[in-house]
Amino acid sequence: MNRMIKTIAGGMLAASLLLPLSAGAAEQDLQQKVDDLSKQIGDLKRQVNANERKSLGRWLQISGDYMFRYDYLKGDSPSFYPFMPSFTPAVPGTPATATSVIGLPPGGNPANYMSNPLMPGYLFGVAAPASTVKNEALFTHRFGLNINAKPTENITFAARLLMYKAWGNQTDSVLQAGNTAYSFDRAGLFDGTLGHLPGSSLLDVDRVYVDWENIADEPIWFSVGRRPSTDGIPTHLKNNTKRPGVGGIPALLVNYAFDGLTLGWAPDIDALPGAYGKFCYGRGFSTPLSDSRNSGNSVKDTDMFGVQVSPYNTDAVQLLLQYNRAHNVFDAPQMLTGPFSQILTGPKTNLGDLDWYGANLLGEVKHVGPGTFNWFVQGALDVTHPNGNTLVLNNPFDPSGQSSIDSHQGLLWSGTPNSTTGWSAFAGFRYDYLPTATKLGFEFNHGSKNWITFAPAEDDMWTSKVGTRGNVYEGYLIQELPLKPISSYFSKAFIKVGYQYYDFDYTGSNSWLGAPVDMAALNNPQNAQMTAPLSSAQDVYATFEVHF
Repeated sequence: MNRMIKTIAGGMLAASLLLPLSAGAAEQDLQQKVDDLSKQIGDLKRQVNANERKSLGRWLQISGDYMFRYDYLKGDSPSFYPFMPSFTPAVPGTPATATSVIGLPPGGNPANYMSNPLMPGYLFGVAAPASTVKNEALFTHRFGLNINAKPTENITFAARLLMYKAWGNQTDSVLQAGNTAYSFDRAGLFDGTLGHLPGSSLLDVDRVYVDWENIADEPIWFSVGRRPSTDGIPTHLKNNTKRPGVGGIPALLVNYAFDGLTLGWAPDIDALPGAYGKFCYGRGFSTPLSDSRNSGNSVKDTDMFGVQVSPYNTDAVQLLLQYNRAHNVFDAPQMLTGPFSQILTGPKTNLGDLDWYGANLLGEVKHVGPGTFNWFVQGALDVTHPNGNTLVLNNPFDPSGQSSIDSHQGLLWSGTPNSTTGWSAFAGFRYDYLPTATKLGFEFNHGSKNWITFAPAEDDMWTSKVGTRGNVYEGYLIQELPLKPISSYFSKAFIKVGYQYYDFDYTGSNSWLGAPVDMAALNNPQNAQMTAPLSSAQDVYATFEVHF
């Protein structure tokens, strides 16, 4: 019995000694399995992250918009003296003959012209009679394609391509009447306005730039390329788009596709939410090569410098202060199309410098009845610094191309190169009625006698309204269609109808060439005009737009 007990006790003792060893082995095995599983999960995570980085939706976004537009245009042009009359031979088919008077075309009848008091030896045509200008059914459509990419951390790429054309036409001639233009910024397409005015079916690069953010782990960014310097605040209200971010610019001062760069800083200050500041530089014209073996180029690069400060930037209220300087303003751009394309073949000289100062307030008030009230107020001042140079035109009546015509028109002067000061005010609102997604807006702007801005890319048909020397009234209604977005959260379709009325006080809206002339003083050959002036103009328009 004792031996049996001893045997059992010995077995129990051996079992007790073996149990910790078995439990330890089990724990080791379990830990190994956990480690292996953790490694597999880590590998899987790395594979998923790699796949996500490779996924197009992770680093590439494509969006766009389409607009069909109808315009009914009607304007009143008073009697005036054309600076460049539309010459025709006295008898069709008359062979070219020499003439002793520069400016008279071959075969022209001197009896039909009068002496030019500004340029002795040149001729003016007789005064053009008052006229009514119409286009009762202008159909256009515009297509925009946006590409955004995230190639690396803190680096983003953005591009926008634009096509804008009139139905059945591949030029901008729908904004002119034969060889007559009714504003300088609508006399032909040029760099900075391509894709923003009716032209051809070509898809032009409107924007292409790269942003580098969080430089040195600080709230500093650098951006370079063809700038997002079009459709700035407050045009987003009428365009029914999102408010531009820190890359935008006030549309009262600039609406032009510039090539340039920006350096910005957005400090985190509790008392100044959303505050930022930035320095901007743009190149308006680059000179060609010069050669020491000839006279070389007399024209210098045209550069734009700007400083923008927003000390307070929230959805409720944004304050934006802007200073711009245009250095070595060129005499005239190279018109790619239009009636001036033969005589304005590119800048030939610089006319001086321009300074602008602007202040902008905008915001929104929520829960105003069943909707949201959006508002804005903008004001700006311009100061010219002419250098005495004037616009010189190619003589279209000289087949040799050797002679030219001095227009005697400088930077907002036509006699003595004095500095001028102009101003403009721009205000409006949009009420968004949320139950039916209906938006009702009204805008008003006034420009003084010597007001000049640089906003030719605004898509108003007659002329960029913010550059008008006089008053412009505009009302519009936007009705979004109750359709569920599919391609993105911001996808939508809407219809817009609107009305614009221009009341011009002075000539030369959106042109920096020559002195403005009162509409009542046009019956004088010394006040001859390069473009046919308008005393008033109307535009009834409607659009159907899809954003995706």
